[in-house]
Amino acid sequence: MQLQDILYTQGFGTRRVCAGLIQQGLVKVYRAAEAEVVTDVTTEVETNGLRFQVQGVAWEYHALAYIVFNKPAGTECSQKPSVHPSIYTLLPSPLRLRPQKSAIQGVQAVGRLDQDTTGLLLLSDDGQFIHRMSSPKKHIAKVYEVTCKHPLDEQQVQKLLTGVVLDDDPKPVKAAAAVRVADHHLQLTLTEGKYHQVKRMLAAVGNRVEGLHRSKIGNFALPADLLPGQWRWLSTLELEQVQLKA
Repeated sequence: MQLQDILYTQGFGTRRVCAGLIQQGLVKVYRAAEAEVVTDVTTEVETNGLRFQVQGVAWEYHALAYIVFNKPAGTECSQKPSVHPSIYTLLPSPLRLRPQKSAIQGVQAVGRLDQDTTGLLLLSDDGQFIHRMSSPKKHIAKVYEVTCKHPLDEQQVQKLLTGVVLDDDPKPVKAAAAVRVADHHLQLTLTEGKYHQVKRMLAAVGNRVEGLHRSKIGNFALPADLLPGQWRWLSTLELEQVQLKA
């Protein structure tokens, strides 16, 4: 693939902008361990394992983006936030500007977390992956660490497992798993994603959510070394892990 096209697919601007970056000597391509300046926009480059620099910023080539992000509190999973800052402001511009066939640019959140919910969030520009991961029919397990206002009792845990009725759905909604970790700490596993589901389920059993953190999707846990507000690429193995069903 020509270097100009590579930069364009990775979100570094229009083809004209990418050509200008190359011609100005602002792009380096790693060949073995060394990064070499390339000024010819038509230079053919092998994309497999490609690493390059744009204006001193190192980047890896990915035909499709699959991102793990540790969402901090007080942020919204929206391109147009209403009150709090958007999570997208915490991502580098190439991820936000990756071209897509649709009118939407860049990576998109795979489902949303409330503004006060923290933890594991996936982002991608693969529409089929987003749809598959978001569909309740796929039964992808999502694990939440819930801090409760009132001490948990066994009756509340059992109600969550057998099913509770939410105000907008006559069909009972039940947890795939519910473990009382401590008096005020519940580990709750869900395979669907209704609006404010965890908060409403806890309210239905007479308790209240004081803190909410998503720790796991499928068989993939939030990396311990990924701090709030940080992101990284998913590996091939991790991509398989997030898609494992409950």
